[in-house]
Amino acid sequence: MGVTSPTAPPGWSTRTTTSRAPIPARRETSTRGRPTRASSSRSKLLAETAAEAVAADERVLEVGVGSGYVAATVREATGAAVVGCDIGPDACAAARESGVEVVRADLTAPFAAGSADVVLCNPPYLPTPPEREWDDPLEYALSGGEDGRRVVRPFLNDVGRVLRPDGRAYLLVSSLTGLDAVRELATAAGLKTRERAEESFPFERLVVLEITLSDS
Repeated sequence: MGVTSPTAPPGWSTRTTTSRAPIPARRETSTRGRPTRASSSRSKLLAETAAEAVAADERVLEVGVGSGYVAATVREATGAAVVGCDIGPDACAAARESGVEVVRADLTAPFAAGSADVVLCNPPYLPTPPEREWDDPLEYALSGGEDGRRVVRPFLNDVGRVLRPDGRAYLLVSSLTGLDAVRELATAAGLKTRERAEESFPFERLVVLEITLSDS
């Protein structure tokens, strides 16, 4: 069922919309409740990068808020107004438990144009063959579709609308997702990208892309 007319916190404007099919909420823990190395490293890199880049007077939106770790870290480090959104009710509940203001929403779709100074996103990213079945729903929530960019595409197509003219987004991308392909998608959406931070592992390289409007 689609998400319509979300109730935004004071100062945030939204537009009525109907969502795509829900994407399972990606969490920061394994089925045993322990942080997974990949997910915790990704979240930490995005949180630290955003905490250094965000000013106290800025309005921040985290798309796919999950556990609320990134949003809470940025809010506590900067004093900025931070709102999270997620399509999954369980993720929204978890983020609220972390003290994060949350809107149940599908990516940036419900938010009005120019609503955010900064948008953060750590999307599901693992390339997954269509015939593969995930036994663990938490693992399935890491799936980025066949090419790993199932969520990245619609995010890039709409994030420029939500940003203020001098705003920026921070998107965490894995080498498994295809960094060059993601940059091409951003360019096609009228956006500019540059690497803001990176961390390498034996199995992948993580990059935080800073995304701005091409005419900014």
